[in-house]
Amino acid sequence: MVESSKHEGNKETQERTTLQNINNRSLKAAVIGLGYVGLPMAVEMAQAGYQVQGIDIDGAKVAKLVAGKSYVIGIENKAVQSLTGAGLFMAGTDYAAVTHADVIVICVPTPLTSEHQPDISFIAAAVDGITPYLQEGSLVILESTTYPGTTEERVKQPIEVAKGWKVGQQFHVCYSPERVDPGSVHYGVKNTPKIIGGSTPTCLSYGKAFYGSFLNEIVPVSSTTVAETAKLFENTFRSVNIALVNELTPACEQMGVNIWEVLDAAATKPFGYMPFYPGPGIGGHCIPIDPIYLSWAAGRQGSELQFISLADATNRQMPERVVKRAAELLEQNGSSMQGARIVLAGMAYKKDIDDLRESPALDVYRLLTEAGADVVFTDPMVPVFRKHDGTVAQAQPASPALWAGADLVIITTDHTGFNYQEMADHAKLIFDTRNATAGCVGGNIVVLGQPIRPEVNVLQGMKEIHELQIHENIRVSQKVNGDKRGLTDPIEADSATHLKHSHENSGGSHGES
Repeated sequence: MVESSKHEGNKETQERTTLQNINNRSLKAAVIGLGYVGLPMAVEMAQAGYQVQGIDIDGAKVAKLVAGKSYVIGIENKAVQSLTGAGLFMAGTDYAAVTHADVIVICVPTPLTSEHQPDISFIAAAVDGITPYLQEGSLVILESTTYPGTTEERVKQPIEVAKGWKVGQQFHVCYSPERVDPGSVHYGVKNTPKIIGGSTPTCLSYGKAFYGSFLNEIVPVSSTTVAETAKLFENTFRSVNIALVNELTPACEQMGVNIWEVLDAAATKPFGYMPFYPGPGIGGHCIPIDPIYLSWAAGRQGSELQFISLADATNRQMPERVVKRAAELLEQNGSSMQGARIVLAGMAYKKDIDDLRESPALDVYRLLTEAGADVVFTDPMVPVFRKHDGTVAQAQPASPALWAGADLVIITTDHTGFNYQEMADHAKLIFDTRNATAGCVGGNIVVLGQPIRPEVNVLQGMKEIHELQIHENIRVSQKVNGDKRGLTDPIEADSATHLKHSHENSGGSHGES
C-alpha cells in the first residue's frame, strides 16, 4: 500500500513537471528521420521554442542541414539557418543525442518489400537505436505510416523488454500519423489536424499536451491501433476512388465521352461527392503503399480486402496503358515505337514538387525504353534521376527545340513551370495524361480520357477539335472579361472557369499522406 501511494505520488509529480516543461519550452525533443516528414516536424517544433535534435543515418542530409541548407520543399534555407543559429535545431547521426531528449518522434520510411509486403525495418532500427539512451519519463511518438498493431508490438514491447520498464509509468508511447501534403500552400504541419492515440490514458495525455502546445488542432482517439488504422483508411479511400476513375477512363474513350467533362460536371454536386481524376498512375509514399499495409494487416486476421487488391492492380497498370496508347498514336501517324524520340514532360509523382517516390513516370520511362524508344525527360523540379539499370538520366531544358525534335511528347506531370501553349505550338504530337493542355490551341494534342477517333489521323484530322478549342477559348475569355477577373492566359482562363482537375484536393497524381 505504501509502495502504491509512493508510485502515485511520483507519477503526479512527474506529470506536473512535464506540463511545466511544455509550458516554459524547457522540454527537449529528438526527431528520428529528417525526410519529407521529419524535417518539417522538427522545424515546427523548433519554431515553437523547443530545442530539437534531428537524427538521420544519411550523413549527406545531415551535412546539408549543418551547412544551413534545406532539401525539402517548403523548408527554406533561412529557416534552417535561423534555428541553427539560435541553438534550437541541431542535426547529427548519433543516437546518443537521445540521452538529452524528453520527447522522441520517429519519422522513418515504411516502404514495401520486393514481395509487396510491409517493410518496417526502419522502425525497428530506430527503436533499437534510441532504446539504450532513453531516460525515465520519456515520450516516444511514432509518426511513420504503418499497419495496426505496430506501435504496441514494435515500439512499446521492445522497450519494455530491453529496459524492464512499464509503459505509462517509466516511459510513454503514442502513435500520431504524419499527414504531409508535399508542395501544398494550404496545409502544413501546424494547421493540419493531428490524430493521436496513446498506449495508456497517461501516454495520450502527455502526447496531447506536447502536440497541442504548437499545433492548431489535436484529434485524440482511444488507442494507437485506431490512429494507425485511420491513417491507412484515409489513403485507401483515395486509392480505391482513383482506381475507379482510372478504370472508367478507357471505357469513356471508347464510348466517345470526355471523362474530364464528366468529372467536372459531377463535381458541381455540393454534397455526397468528392472529385478524383485519372492519370498515368499513382505515386508518392502513401497512396501506392498504405492500402497494402491495411490489406496485409487484415489478412493476418483472416480477412480479405478485395477492393484494395483490385484498386492496386488497376492503378499499377496505368503506366502500361499509357505506353500502349503511345505506341498506338505513333503507329497512327506512320511511326513505330522502335527508335522513336519520346520526351517525358515531368518525372515527379505530383505537380510542382521534386519527389520521385513511386512516381508512375519512372515506370513509363522504363517501359518506353524497353520497347525500343529513345527516351529523354524534362522536369523543372527534377534535374536527374537514377534509371532502372542504375545509370543516371539528366533532364533536358524545356524549349521549342526539345518539343520539335520529338516524335511524341508525353505529359506525365502537370508542372505549372511548363509552357503548354509553347509545347503545343512546336511538338509534332502530344499525349497529355493530366489534361494539363486544357485551354491550349493546337490540333496535335491527344488527352487521356477524351474520345478516341481511330478513323482520323491525329496530326491531319483534328481540325474540328481544333476549331472547338478556339471557340471555347473565345467563350472563356469573354466570360472572364465580363467577370473582370483579369485573366488573359488561356490556361489560366480555363482554370478559373472549370475546376481544372487541380490535383490539390484529389486525383491520380496524389501521393501525399
